[in-house]
Amino acid sequence: MNNRQLFQQYLAQTSESPIGIEIVKAEGNYLYGADGKKYIYLIGGISVCNIGHRHPDVVAAIKKQADEYLHIMVYGELVQSPQVRYAELLARHLPENLNCVYFTNSGAEATEGAIKLARRVTGRTDMIACNKSYHGNTLGALSVMGDEYWRNAFRPLMPGVWHYDYNSEELISAINEKTACVIIETVQGEAGVITPELNWLKDLREKCTETGALLIMDEIQCGFGRTGKLWGFEHFNIVPDIVLLGKALGGGMPLGAFISSKEKMHTLTNEPVLGHITTFGGHPVCCAAGMAAMEVLVRENLIEEVIEKEKLFHSLLIHPSIKEVRTKGLLIAVVLEIPEQVLECLQKCLAKGLFSDWFLFAPNCIRIAPPLTISNEEIREACDIILGSL
Repeated sequence: MNNRQLFQQYLAQTSESPIGIEIVKAEGNYLYGADGKKYIYLIGGISVCNIGHRHPDVVAAIKKQADEYLHIMVYGELVQSPQVRYAELLARHLPENLNCVYFTNSGAEATEGAIKLARRVTGRTDMIACNKSYHGNTLGALSVMGDEYWRNAFRPLMPGVWHYDYNSEELISAINEKTACVIIETVQGEAGVITPELNWLKDLREKCTETGALLIMDEIQCGFGRTGKLWGFEHFNIVPDIVLLGKALGGGMPLGAFISSKEKMHTLTNEPVLGHITTFGGHPVCCAAGMAAMEVLVRENLIEEVIEKEKLFHSLLIHPSIKEVRTKGLLIAVVLEIPEQVLECLQKCLAKGLFSDWFLFAPNCIRIAPPLTISNEEIREACDIILGSL
């Protein structure tokens, strides 16, 4: 059997119609198929490859760490320099109260850890989340996911979770002295790039502070410059109690994290001891890769170019079929009339050498989340392909 047949036979399938292209190489802002075809990578691994594929500094860091050691012990028992150095770098670029990092394997695991931390710190169990929110697909993360279509098949889920619309006064009014935490995305990704209203987010922060509920902000897609600032919440002049990171955190390697204050994190240390534990979270190779990627992001001033590139996409994505273009930096939703148009357009784009995707809760939108290294020339080429496909 060839690789495509092996893929269909031996890998668990998550849909009836996987894209199924065999990729043999990825470099910079491009993917290369087994047939030699080249694709503009307009989706960036769902906001993972913020500095492009295989940046030389990241590859060098991986090779260097692989020469020293791989996995040696469960998280938190031994001093592993890639972990501690990356944690220090993150804390240096975060607000003062976000100074203690717990590394996980993924963003979903970061959500799980943050839920446990919020319950432990507050002694409460109720949680508030948003409709059309996405925080991962493990059972706790699924419980706070904001769409019944995705939740229903796996019930019973965690009790005490209440869902309200993003930007709604109902959500703020629902926060009370029984609320352990409110978990929200800084920008709703899978809903099709929905941004929070400035006053709403400030009111939400104030209500959490008044009631003692913790504010968890999911920066898994928005972090690392995606929105035009290093952290999405910087646009709104508020600071969360816990921040979730993933995707671009690992520089292309699997890595997540939940970050809070040293005081709050210490509650996971006693009663019980090992209040949260992971075997592979903060794997030294992943931390080395992630740290190298973050250093590139900061050193090469990639974030400073994001807003101008966002404006260029806006100026080019004009077509009778496009109803709206919603953006926050280089997180972009191109709104069409119906989902069928999106699927047809994506298939035509693929045939023309452009790889992109759609949104779980907004299937009538084309998702654009390219590496931040995408050039203006590549943006123009990508938009020409999209418009031609429409």
